[in-house]
Amino acid sequence: MHNPTILQCFHWYSPGGGTLWPEVAERAATFNDIGINMVWLPPPCKGSEGEHSIGYDTYDLFDLGEFFQKGSVATKYGTREQLHQAIDALHQYDIAVLLDVVVNHKMGADEKERVQVNPVNEQDRNQIHHDVIDCEAWTRYTFPARQGQYSKFIWDYKCFSGVDRIENPAQDGVFKIINDYTGDGWNDQVDDENGNFDYLMGSNIDYRNRAVTEEIKYWARWVMSQTHCDGFRLDAVKHIPAWFYKEWIEHVQEVAPKPLFIVAEYWANDVTKLQQYIDQVDSQTMLFDVPLHMKFHEASLKGSDYDMREIFTGTLVEADPFHAVTLVANHDTQPLQALEAPVETWFKPLAYALILLRENGVPSVFYPDLYGARYEDTGGDGERYHIEMPVVDKLESLILARQRFAHGVQTLWFDHPNCIAFSRSGTTEAPGCVVVMSNSDAGEKTLELGENYANKTWIDFLGNQDQRISTDETGTGVFTCPGGNVSVWVIEEALQRT
Repeated sequence: MHNPTILQCFHWYSPGGGTLWPEVAERAATFNDIGINMVWLPPPCKGSEGEHSIGYDTYDLFDLGEFFQKGSVATKYGTREQLHQAIDALHQYDIAVLLDVVVNHKMGADEKERVQVNPVNEQDRNQIHHDVIDCEAWTRYTFPARQGQYSKFIWDYKCFSGVDRIENPAQDGVFKIINDYTGDGWNDQVDDENGNFDYLMGSNIDYRNRAVTEEIKYWARWVMSQTHCDGFRLDAVKHIPAWFYKEWIEHVQEVAPKPLFIVAEYWANDVTKLQQYIDQVDSQTMLFDVPLHMKFHEASLKGSDYDMREIFTGTLVEADPFHAVTLVANHDTQPLQALEAPVETWFKPLAYALILLRENGVPSVFYPDLYGARYEDTGGDGERYHIEMPVVDKLESLILARQRFAHGVQTLWFDHPNCIAFSRSGTTEAPGCVVVMSNSDAGEKTLELGENYANKTWIDFLGNQDQRISTDETGTGVFTCPGGNVSVWVIEEALQRT
């Protein structure tokens, strides 16, 4: 794929009412026009809240908006038929489709079961109390409306290692289920936050039960055959044993008709943890570059006090560029969400230029940054907030610039705390560019590009500056940018050709 570029085509507050799948189908041609060639769709399966579910509270993996379950046939995003129409429209324009896989937990069980549990210290999950509580828990999933279509598998307490609520006696907390598969502790090869972060929420799926492992593999084969998707985004992998995903990814790649693009969400601001996970799964998945996102967040808050020379220090794209998916924002980091760490509006054009126009990493664009978003929700302080996320200035042009001008060898001029630059040399088939940005006053760089760029006239593709720049007989020129902004300089004759 030429300069792969992902669009996360939803956000936490995307409108409901079954409007997203039709919108995706309608926008497919526009995505193609601006240079989007991969679209990450939200979880397509029925959640415990039915048509009100964002999708991360998975109830039935085999219901893509087809059965009347949890109060509706459609999911929040539409019916199964509309999902197929959206995917077909994307494929018509050679846009790859990534489905969101949520298999850490299940919610919305159909029946309660008598179980025995051990209470767990929520701050240190390795402290599992020896007290045994006889109780009831919502752990039986029978999917009566589907009646065994597509899969006859019934989930019960033996498929789960923990829950966060029990009844008779009624208690909330973290509880370790006692069964034939869970043993004395939690799964290994998970994040060590809270001692062991295997348990996150709901009915926690236990992959030590081989029947569960095989069912999730079967579901993957089924969903690929039904949707013809081109890859997956894996949710919450820090809570799922790495040995399971190593096995699962090997399986889906083996049975897929063509290589799948897979990116996993391991949300940790520690590049060492990300590299460890990549090693544990034998380098079979890419990861979102959380440290880089946090750098963007910090830089946007500090303004001119942030040293732009350090923007990539300690990031995944610096340490392992072949496994990094870079991002400026996502549904978890947007305002009022659990991992809220928004990048300030003024800095987003700089951040997007850094992920879209450099040669390293696969960039992911966030829907509200491209199309805007408005929503209301209650914050952690109990107050009600109205949030407005404006369209990022010149983002569409930056995505287009990636396809037209982000080619060839990269050279960096990260030699000033406030003004940095990089160039792409271009190739015999496609032109390059020069990118200059400043987090302070207007900036300029005297750059020696070589004789291939002698006596050329350059213009700012973004239109942030009106003047033209000329390089001399040695290919040297003074390239500038506005204060707190970015300019993308391209050769005028190349612009006219492309």
